[in-house]
Amino acid sequence: MNIQVWMGILIPFIGTALGAACVCVMRGQLKGSTQRILAGFAAGVMVAASIWSLLIPAMEKAASLGRLAFLPAAAGFWAGILFLLLLDSVVPHLHFASNELEGAKGARNKLKRTTMLVLAVTMHNLPEGMAVGVVYAAWISGDMGITAGAALALALGIAIQNFPEGAIISMPLHAEGLSKPKAFAAGALSGAVEPAGALLTILAAGLVVPALPYLLSFAAGAMLYVVVEELIPEMTEGAHSNAGTVFFAVGFTVMMALDVALG
Repeated sequence: MNIQVWMGILIPFIGTALGAACVCVMRGQLKGSTQRILAGFAAGVMVAASIWSLLIPAMEKAASLGRLAFLPAAAGFWAGILFLLLLDSVVPHLHFASNELEGAKGARNKLKRTTMLVLAVTMHNLPEGMAVGVVYAAWISGDMGITAGAALALALGIAIQNFPEGAIISMPLHAEGLSKPKAFAAGALSGAVEPAGALLTILAAGLVVPALPYLLSFAAGAMLYVVVEELIPEMTEGAHSNAGTVFFAVGFTVMMALDVALG
């Protein structure tokens, strides 16, 4: 793999780590309005990435099916939804874990709370790592019309929306008593699944390429599940939720512009 691929699969992790580093320079926890803004922005980025970087290329790859070109995309999309639905039954939701973190008391529960929160965000990051790996596998194969710029746009978009995720993890953990280095490590660790998943996908490119329309749309379905299940409730919670809606539009516009400009 060349340097472009290595950079691409590491960029989302760097975004998470930079967000987690906010615990070193900011005090207290993020305000509710700030969390709504960040969740809205992240949701907008993920929706735009799902459409331009994943679903549209999946249907273009299946263009030989004519009017039925939507079938692989639809099948993969539903597979992604059902996979996250299954995963959700065994892994705590992000907002549930955050509430547990805020509501539970006592040193005995500290490890449990920390584990739940990191596990929830790791699940959240799983489809994003898959998406980056699938897109780079498609670019390496040269069989999908995906350019290096388009793959980089997806990696940058995911890194942008990972930044608030890192902060949302590390800062509450520090507020609950973890040291800043440990809170930073936990926040950064939640993003480690992304380059690992992307690398495994790329290494299996020989097996992945024939199924790319399904895998691209699978990643889109999984990402949109996260948006609807986790981010939309977060961005619309409480008073003045219109800030989350506005920043959803901002995130969507940023990712759309990145994909078109770099693609």
